[in-house]
Amino acid sequence: MTPHAKPTSTRAAAAPTATPAAEEDPIKGQIRKSNENRILAAAEKVFARAGFGGATMAAIAMASGLPKANLHYYFGSKDVLYRAVLARTLGDWLAPAQGITAEAAPRAALEQYIRVKMALSAQRPDGSKVFANEMLNGAPVVKNILTTELRPLVVEKTAVIQGWIDAGRMAPVDATHLFFTIWAATQTYADFDVQVCAVLGRKALSKKDHVRATEHVVSLLMRGCGL
Repeated sequence: MTPHAKPTSTRAAAAPTATPAAEEDPIKGQIRKSNENRILAAAEKVFARAGFGGATMAAIAMASGLPKANLHYYFGSKDVLYRAVLARTLGDWLAPAQGITAEAAPRAALEQYIRVKMALSAQRPDGSKVFANEMLNGAPVVKNILTTELRPLVVEKTAVIQGWIDAGRMAPVDATHLFFTIWAATQTYADFDVQVCAVLGRKALSKKDHVRATEHVVSLLMRGCGL
């Protein structure tokens, strides 16, 4: 189960507790950033396996190799840390979509977006699983973010893609549902890696498997878009 406190934006959720001195001192800032990343990476793994309810700050501290006190110093509570994990994942997913602009070449922009999403599924599968679990539970924490940050971005990029279609630069597809298809095709290699491994007869997906999957997804989607 997930917490039911009022959600915050990705920017606010990701902001840990830090003193002004730590912000002003470059060395302390580097240490803080390094520790935050270690904690977030560990939290992704623990939340992905235990869920919000089963995860503990002690388990996350052990996974990060940092004292439990550090987790409370940087993030305050398990709830705030959970929000930060979700915020980082969504933020990393939204960033590559910025390359979809009216001036960009449709194939180059869409292919780059797909490749980055596939790379994130390979590099950060636990973050994707935490996000998927949040969705399956009704998105109690990030529902507001989905409507205030994700939806406006998709509406904006959908208009760009529709402009390409209207100009005859790509095949006529449902621009909005194209995003759903991309998300489903790319995130399945993280969220359902157990299923993929079982079918392929693997204990874990190798770099070669991810390359093969990426080329397949890119090729399939590009052909569907007439690119």
